[in-house]
Amino acid sequence: MDDAEASPDSRASAAIVSIAAPRGSGGTSSAAAVGPSHGSAGGSPPAASQPQATPVTSFDRRELSSILKVYGRKVAEGEWRDYAIDFRRDEAVFSIFRRASEMPLFRIVKDMRLARRQGAYSVVAAGGMILKRGSDLERVLAVLDKKRSLRLVDA
Repeated sequence: MDDAEASPDSRASAAIVSIAAPRGSGGTSSAAAVGPSHGSAGGSPPAASQPQATPVTSFDRRELSSILKVYGRKVAEGEWRDYAIDFRRDEAVFSIFRRASEMPLFRIVKDMRLARRQGAYSVVAAGGMILKRGSDLERVLAVLDKKRSLRLVDA
């Protein structure tokens, strides 16, 4: 196949490959300035040949905003002081602490394996008991905002 029969895309990629190839024993390539970067400037293989990263479950911006709104209110009330976020392959966990050295008071878990059955979101207490589970994060987080009312009882 000669250059007249080659498509413009294949000619462009051939030009990039020929530019990126080393020029012998003493010369250095100027491909880092001309062609697209594929990681380090040492001529690493293209991203397509590198192994794919394992997918992780994470909270998106809307979910984190909802969680941090509740967290901010509780911090202002003095109930909570610290948090941790863990992104695992199957679940994302937002852990809430009263002090940094303790076990988490609550864990807000996003588990995509349960999304179609019971709902992806759950709030888990320190003892492991699931307080609320569902597919709507706002409704699941409402369990953390419940006011505990104390009434005076006549004796």
